[in-house]
Order: sequence, then C-alpha cells, then structure tokens
Amino acid sequence: MTEPKPSLGQRARALLPDLSAATATLFLGVPQGLAYATIAGLPPAMGLFASTLPTIVGSLFRSSKHVVVGPTNALSLLVGGAVIALSDHDPMQVGIALALGVAVFQLVATALRLSAVVDYISSPTVLGYITGAGLLIGLGQLHNLTATTGPKGKLWVAIPGWIEALPRAHMPSLIFAGATLVAAVVLRMLSRRIDRKLPVALLVMLAGTAISWGFGLEARGLVVIADLAPIPAGFPPLTLPSLELTVQLAPAALACAMLSLVESNAVARSVAARSGQRLDTNREFLGQGLANLTAAFFAGYPVSGSLTRSALNEQSGAQSRASGVLTGLLMIVVLMAAAPVLDRTPIASLAGLLLVVAWDLVDIPQIRRTMKASRGDAIAFVVTLLATWTLDLDKAIYLGVVSSVVLFLRKARLLTIRELVVNEDGVLQEIALDAPLGKLRRCSAIRLIHIEGALFFGSAGELRRAIEELATTPGVQVIIIRIKRASGLDMTAVETLATLAEAMRERKQRLLLVGMTVPTMELFARSGAVARIGEDALFPTQKRWFAALEAAKQKAFTLVDHHSEDCGLDHARPFVITGDGDGVTQDD
Repeated sequence: MTEPKPSLGQRARALLPDLSAATATLFLGVPQGLAYATIAGLPPAMGLFASTLPTIVGSLFRSSKHVVVGPTNALSLLVGGAVIALSDHDPMQVGIALALGVAVFQLVATALRLSAVVDYISSPTVLGYITGAGLLIGLGQLHNLTATTGPKGKLWVAIPGWIEALPRAHMPSLIFAGATLVAAVVLRMLSRRIDRKLPVALLVMLAGTAISWGFGLEARGLVVIADLAPIPAGFPPLTLPSLELTVQLAPAALACAMLSLVESNAVARSVAARSGQRLDTNREFLGQGLANLTAAFFAGYPVSGSLTRSALNEQSGAQSRASGVLTGLLMIVVLMAAAPVLDRTPIASLAGLLLVVAWDLVDIPQIRRTMKASRGDAIAFVVTLLATWTLDLDKAIYLGVVSSVVLFLRKARLLTIRELVVNEDGVLQEIALDAPLGKLRRCSAIRLIHIEGALFFGSAGELRRAIEELATTPGVQVIIIRIKRASGLDMTAVETLATLAEAMRERKQRLLLVGMTVPTMELFARSGAVARIGEDALFPTQKRWFAALEAAKQKAFTLVDHHSEDCGLDHARPFVITGDGDGVTQDD
C-alpha cells in the first residue's frame, strides 16, 4: 500500500523553516550585495542581480542543502582588479563577460571530474590571498569615506593619491562613514552579549538611509547609490556577454574560477561538517558553474559560495536546498518593491560597512597558527600575501597556486633511500647511504637498498643519482633494491629502473628488484621493463616474510666473482630495523 501524497498545506508547512532561514539570509544578502559590487567597481545593482537567479540555480543543482551562492568579498576584489585593468570598457560588460568565462572553466572542470584539484591549493595560500584582500578592500574604501576621487590600483599609487585628496574631503561623508562603522561594531557586540543573531548590516544600512533622507543630507553633498548608478526596479535584465571580451578576460576568469571553487568547496565542507551532510564535490562544481552561467546572462558577475550567508542559512534552521531558492526569489521581490529605497543608501554607509568586512577578513589567530605550523606553510602564506599587494590579483592567485604545487611536490618527492647492513647481532639494519659503518658490516660486492615513499616522476631522479653513485663504488657487482614500500610508481620511475639495469649490465653488474607486488609486476610487464631488466632479476612478494629478499640474496651470490662470508650477509636474519632501533613491518 503506497503512502498518501502530502497535501499542499503539508508541503507549505514543510517549507516554513526554509522560508524563515531564507528571510534571515536575505537581510544579510541585501547590504552585502550592494557593498560587494562596490568592491568590484560595478554598479551596486549587479550585486543584487547576482543574488537572484544565480542563487536559485546554484541551490537547485548543487548537493549542499545550506550553501548560498552569491557575491563574496574576496571574489569581488578579484573582479575589481579586472574592471580597473579594462577601465576603457563598460564595467557591467566586464562583469558579465567574467561570469561567462568563469562558468566555462568551472563546467569544463565538472565534465573532466577535476573536483580533487582544489585540494592542491593549500589553506595558507587561500589565507594569504584573503588577508591581502582585507587590506585592499579597506584601502579601496578610503575615497568613499571622504567622498574624494583619486587614482586606483596598487597600494603605492592609491594611498598617496588619497592623502593628496584629503584637503578636499567631504566632512559629512567622513562623519557618516565613521558613525556607520561605530554603529556596526556596537551592534555586533550587543548581538554577542544577548546571544542572538541580529541583522547588523541591514539595520545599519537602513538606519543610514533613514537619517540621510530625514535630515536631507543628500542636498548637502552626501553621495547615494542613485548618484552613481540607480537600481532599476523589476526582474534582473537579460544581458549578452561579449565573446571577444570573454576571451580577453580568460586569465582573470581562470583565477576567479579557481578562487570561486576553493571558496565554495571550503564553505560546503565547513557547513556539512556541522550538519552531517554528505557532499558530492562534482555536483558542487556543477552548481557553481551553472550559477555563474546564469549570472552572465542576467546582469550578474562571478559568484561563489558565501561563508557568512551559508552559515546563517544553516544556523537559521534551513532544511533543504529550497532555502537557497527562496532566498533568490525574495531578492527578486526586493528588487521589484524596494529599489527606490535602496537607491537612497549613502555610499559612505557602505564604506563604513566594508571597513568592518575588511577587518573580519584578517584572521589573526589563524595567521599565527600558519606561521608556526611549518616553514613551507609560512612561505606559501607570505608569498601570496605580498603578491596580493604588489601584483595584479589574478597573477597573485596564480603565484599562490604555484607555491602550493611546488610545496606539494617537495613533500611528495620525499623518497627515503636507506642501505641494509648487518649489525653486531647478525640482523639486517637500515642506515643512511653516507652513514659511517662503525661496528656494522656490509658486503663489498652485494649492496642492499631499501626505499620507502613516493617513487614517481618527481623522485625518480633522486633514486637514479643514488644508485648510479653506489654502482661506481669499487667492488660493487650487484645492487638489490627492495621496493615493496615504494608507492605511486609511474612510467618515469619504471623507465628509470630499467635504464639503471641496462647501464649496470653493460658494466658487468646486475640490478635485482625485490618486493614486486602484483600491480607492480603488471606495470613492469605493460611497459616492457620486464624484458629490459630480465625476468630473473625480478622477485615478486611471497607469503613467507622476506622470502623474496632471501631468494634475491642467493641469486646475487651466484652472480659475484668473490664473496667473503665475513660480511655476515649469508646468515643475516631477515628482520629489518631502522637506524634508531624501531622495528618495521616484516614483509617483502
């Protein structure tokens, strides 16, 4: 017997928690949309447009129940860099062309299932960019604080330009921005004290609008949104991005796409960790790409998962992705009904709010932890931070990503190469290749090498140099390499081992490989390395501990011209211990 379908009333009641969460998110989204578009150097209305249909589409197609898509501060700053670089173009056209480029890159990443790529962009790199963005956002509002004009761009250009313009500062704007900043800080402190989430940004923005209108401050020179770019009432307009401009903006779009995916992925994981939801990372990519595609054709600009709005959405009791859809629908209602009110919002009020946003981006405790964690993390953070202040922002993103990849490769190529020698108890022991023997013994004709770690194209050269140096040692005739604990073997590593074997054979020496697992043997067979090395030189793993190593030793004894039993290798017990005395698992 099938269960009866829920009635319309039951469905409506089920949506009430999502509607409540959407309303709370809207109260944050309106001031953020206006403020973030200001950061991007775009008409403020584009921040609201980017919070309508893109938010709806993003929620419909991604897997997270709580992530709310829309403009973000760090991404807006990156967009702003592109707007400044193409100052001879219409900012709106730059914004929608960027959104189209971002969508293309993200949808291609989805099709190629490249969701794991974002894991290679380290958190210190993202922290460096976000921290740098905080300073740039704050400095970018200096002219709005004083209602002056001046050069934009690099710090060493913008700051002197603002200082030079200070004598022309509009005091009412400066006082208004300062009052907004103080009010926002006080309300946030009150919100924490009463342990209740207050829509601080919305309250401050509406209060500023009311004061400006009530006291007629516009007539006294206070600049409002309508003076710069009035917000059109109604549904977001249909737009057509320029393909030529989209191609021209491809480098910036790629940087935006990477930052957007990193932001969204981090936000989705953070919220899912609290809610216990399982995520489909590829669907997250799909939703993000489609949201940006929608932004390109409906007067938006590049969007991402918003940490603040997503966290508020989850904390406000959202139960499904319908909350994000409802947030977008409510924003459309705001555009249709409240555009004239939003037009009266003072720019100085938004500047005061953005100073709070800028301060929030500088996470001092996290910076301290990063600087103390490791030298590599500290370098990645500092390099990206300085690049954000000195380079074009898209290049800063690329430099940060490159530093992450370089640090990853340095760690990934850490290959441990040790020699097995005989200690005083007649047991095989690991020592460094250049370690003094002391009372330890080794066979001058047969050398045993044990390797652990990632053996791939990045570390194959390290192994080649070590074996070539060992092979030139006088008296060495056979080198046995135990490779079972080597991971990630690829074609470069196999080719390196085969080349070493051929070179040693030409010098009347032999290379024997021990601990060949089934997948490793299959890889060697497919690559033709078995024929080059010699099947008799490959010793697969066996059920009995160190049986393969023992077989390789016996093979080596038959290959050498002379062998002194004084070295102890004949009767060395097959138990490998590290140089500091810690045991390792006994296997081939």
